[in-house]
Amino acid sequence: MENDKPRETSPAGNGRPPVRCKPIQRRQLLLRPVDVEKLVPEGHPVRAIWELVGTLDLEAFYAGIAAWEGEAGRPVWEPRLLISLWIYAYKDGVSSAREVTRLCAYHPAYQWLTGMEVVNYHTLADFRIHHKKALDRLFSGVLGVLSHQGLISLKRVMHDGTKVKASAADKSFRRKATLAAHLERAREQVARMGDPRLEQKSQRVVRARERALREKQERLTKALQELQQVEATRSKVLAKEEEKKKEARVSTTDPEARVMLQAKGAYGPSYNVQISTDAQVKIIVGVGLSQSTSDAGELEPAVERIEANLGQKPGQMVVDAAYPTQEAIEAMAREGIDLIGPLPERRKASWDSLKRRGVSLDFYPQAFSYDSSADRYTCPAGKVLVFETQEKQGGWVRYRYRARVSDCRACPFQAQCCPGTQKGRSLVRMEQTPELAAFQAKMQTAEAQQIYKERAGVAEFPNAWIKDKIGLRQFRLRGRIKVTMEAVWACLTYNICQWIRLCWRPQRWVQA
Repeated sequence: MENDKPRETSPAGNGRPPVRCKPIQRRQLLLRPVDVEKLVPEGHPVRAIWELVGTLDLEAFYAGIAAWEGEAGRPVWEPRLLISLWIYAYKDGVSSAREVTRLCAYHPAYQWLTGMEVVNYHTLADFRIHHKKALDRLFSGVLGVLSHQGLISLKRVMHDGTKVKASAADKSFRRKATLAAHLERAREQVARMGDPRLEQKSQRVVRARERALREKQERLTKALQELQQVEATRSKVLAKEEEKKKEARVSTTDPEARVMLQAKGAYGPSYNVQISTDAQVKIIVGVGLSQSTSDAGELEPAVERIEANLGQKPGQMVVDAAYPTQEAIEAMAREGIDLIGPLPERRKASWDSLKRRGVSLDFYPQAFSYDSSADRYTCPAGKVLVFETQEKQGGWVRYRYRARVSDCRACPFQAQCCPGTQKGRSLVRMEQTPELAAFQAKMQTAEAQQIYKERAGVAEFPNAWIKDKIGLRQFRLRGRIKVTMEAVWACLTYNICQWIRLCWRPQRWVQA
């Protein structure tokens, strides 16, 4: 071959013979000894991951293995190896099972883990999604190690949510009629195919075709079920008539994904990942996933996850503006958890309804005098409004007072005060609930405001790490359960990276 021959050149005009260079032989097979242990240096992070995983309780991962010593059957890959492979892959931003399999063939770190073997991508993909409870225990086990190392205190936990794109396209969202039509066509296609096993196809093609048809029907059926939930939710929260006219849609690719506001004002199918971070050294102590576009209502589940992972509640929770709802404020007060966050916005008093009814400015609420000792109001005409009922609304208690019907009918100012009403004139007095009043007083102190200023630096740090370094800007898996597991894998990798940085490497430097 031409590239096997040495290239002979001679400088022009110098009279020297041609030079001879060593040829590059690429079309040959080599047999060389490989010392697997020396593929990676002693301080390589893959050694730290293997070491840490080996200290954890992995019994739950071994429970489903059917291969036993002394019995027939093919041996399986050790769960410790598969866990280490996925953690190291996520550390480098690799979330594809096929890519991990390719890396096992040539990357030194993966070769060191597998002992120069190649793990099939089906094995890797199945392992990642088939051990949810075991994965949750693994996450808690790593938190136990970090807590033992003094990296977690739970004195102050910062909580935040981040939107991560789903594995679905914008154009995959369909309305109810379209989904029903697609499902009917899929059933007809299955019926026309008959029994695929009778065709002259390989078993692999037959199984792939059966699996594809089955998964397609499952996704369409799931999409119709999710659409019913979306419609039920929309009927409760939508108030504008023009918004009610819009038909709800769900994705045929990932029915459980929801359209959410992304960065830079873009909308797309996403999931809301909820992450709780201990403020001491920014360790993730809880991770959850929500289909809600808003973070309101996510604080109580976050506290429950922290307690489930570490066996105790946090002393203080620091959140941003969406979390301190009245329900959350009262729940944190009952649990004895110090809540730090912005004050809930209070709606300004609106007199539009009075104006529409034709009430004169002289009879607006500010013209009525309140007697706190007798708990009653007196109108400008001297009539008395006594207490009628009370109700809670967004952290406030609404006390309603009403005048007697006979007094209003006999009043010469009825046309100006309560025109057209068949009841006596009413008035509402608003008072804060004790929990909201205490929360508001606390958040006006300089100490609470300073703590809240530190929230962004702690709560948003793991979000940025997971998206930029681990690469979790878009989920690879589909469905809420699988997506939750992928988020846990990413947060587990983040915590192990912090352990390597804060504990494993400094200990090795001391030993050296």
